[in-house]
Amino acid sequence: MDHAQIKLGLKENWKQFTLLVIVNAFVGGMIGMERTIFPQFAELEFGVASKTAILSFITAFGISKAIANYYTGKLANKFGRRNLLLAGWLLAIPIPFILINAPSWNWVIFANVLLGLSQGLTWSSTVVMKIDLVGEKDRGFAMGLNEFAGYFAVGIIAFLTGYVANKYGITPYPFYIGIFIAIVGFILTFFWVKDTRVFVQKESTTNHSTQLKNVFWETTLKNKTLSSVTQAGLINNLNDGMIWGLLPIVLLSLNYNNENIGLITAIYPTAWGIGQLFTGKMSDHYSKKAMLFWGMLLQGLAILFLPYSTNFYILIIISTILGLGTALVYPTFLSTIAQATSPAQRAESIGTFRLWRDLGYAFGAIISGITADVLGIEYAILFIGLITVLSAVIVKFRMPNEIKSTKPCVDVDEVKQALRLIKNVKVIDVRSDEEFKEAHIPNAIHISLQELPNQINQLNKNYQYVTACGKGGGRSEAGAKLLADYGFNAKWLCGGTFGWLKINTN
Repeated sequence: MDHAQIKLGLKENWKQFTLLVIVNAFVGGMIGMERTIFPQFAELEFGVASKTAILSFITAFGISKAIANYYTGKLANKFGRRNLLLAGWLLAIPIPFILINAPSWNWVIFANVLLGLSQGLTWSSTVVMKIDLVGEKDRGFAMGLNEFAGYFAVGIIAFLTGYVANKYGITPYPFYIGIFIAIVGFILTFFWVKDTRVFVQKESTTNHSTQLKNVFWETTLKNKTLSSVTQAGLINNLNDGMIWGLLPIVLLSLNYNNENIGLITAIYPTAWGIGQLFTGKMSDHYSKKAMLFWGMLLQGLAILFLPYSTNFYILIIISTILGLGTALVYPTFLSTIAQATSPAQRAESIGTFRLWRDLGYAFGAIISGITADVLGIEYAILFIGLITVLSAVIVKFRMPNEIKSTKPCVDVDEVKQALRLIKNVKVIDVRSDEEFKEAHIPNAIHISLQELPNQINQLNKNYQYVTACGKGGGRSEAGAKLLADYGFNAKWLCGGTFGWLKINTN
C-alpha cells in the first residue's frame, strides 16, 4: 500500500475498524462461555470441591494469557498483527471440543491454557490494530469501542450459557456456542481482516516521540505514569479473577438457579462493556488519572459490600457498580499507554502492561482460593476489596497529574485539556508580530523567538509553557529548548497554531 494513500483516523478507516470491533466481540464471547457455569461444571462433572482447585482453571488461563500478551506485543511488528490474530483463532477452535470430551480435570486445565494463549494473541492484536488505524486522535474512544464489544459479548454469552445450562444441562450444549464463535471468528479474520503495520510506519514519519530506554522496566516500574497504570491493571484483573471464580459459588450458596446466576454474573461485564462506549470518549477529554482513581475506588467499594448482600436486586446493583467502575479504567489504561509511548514501542509496552494485568487473574485466583479455603469466602472477598481500594490510593499519590508523554511536543487536545483543568499552563506564540496578528491561539502570550531571550526573566517557573509557531517544530521547538535550558518546564505544540485553529495550509 502506498504511504500517500494511507490516512490515519476512525472515519477514514471505519470499515476495517468496524470489522475488528466485530472480531473482538467474538474474542470476548470465548471467555463468556465459561463465566457462569465453570465452578458448577467442575463440581458436577469432576467432583472438584476445593475453592483453590476450582480456581486453578483461572490460574492456568491467567498465566498463559499474560505470556501470550507479552509476546504478541514483542512479535507484532515482526510477524504482523493479522498473522498473530489468525494463530489465536486456530488455538481457540479445539477448546470447546476438549471441554465437552475431557476425561479428567487436567484436560480442563489444558483447555484453559489454550484459551489463555488464544485470548492473548487475539485480544492484544485487535487492540493494537485499532490503535494503529486511528492514529493519535480519538484513541480513548477507539479503545472504548474495542473493549465494549469484547466485554458486552462476555456478558451476553455468560447469560446465554447460564440459560442453556439451566434448560439442557451443564454439558455439552453450552460449549456448542464456543464452537460457533471460534469458527466464525477465524473465518472473519482470514477473509477480511487486513494487517495494520503500514499505518504504524505512516504515523512514525510524523511522530516526534523519543524512545523508552527499556520498555519492559519502564512500563513495569520506572515510569510513574506507565507503572501506575500497570499496577492498577493487575489489581483490576485480580479482583475480576476472584469475581469470575467465587461469585457463582456465593450465588449457589444462596440457592439461586443457573439462570439467575447467569443474569447476575452477566450484568457486571455487560455494564463494563456498555459503559466503555462513554468512558472511552471521556478519556480523550478528561483527566485520565481521575478516571483511574475513581474507577478503582468504585470497584473496591462494590466488592466490600458483596459479602453482606443476599437480595437479588441489591446484587444486581453491586454487579452494575462493579462494571461501571471497571468501565472507567479499562479504555483509560490503553489510551494512557498509547499517549505515553512512541508508535514503534507501543505494541511492546501494551504487551508488557497486558502481561502484568492478566497475571492478575492468576494472583486473584490463587489468593482468593487459598483465603476462601482457610478463612472462608467472606474473608477472601473482603481482602480483594481492600487491595483494590489500595490500588486507587497508589494511582492518587504516584501517578503524575499530567501524562508525561515521551514526545518533545504536546498534542493540541492535550493542551486544551490541560488549560481546562490546570491554571498554570500558558501558550507562548513565538512567531512575528505580523503572523500573530493574522491568526493566533486564544489567550496565547506573544513573544517572538528573537525577543524570547530578552523577556525570559519575566516568565514564572511555576508555570508550564507550550511554545507555538505556524505548523509546529522549527521556531517553537527552538523556543521550547531555550526555555528548558533556563530551567523552565516547556514543550512545543504539535501541529502549531494552524493545527489548533484547523487552518488548511496545503
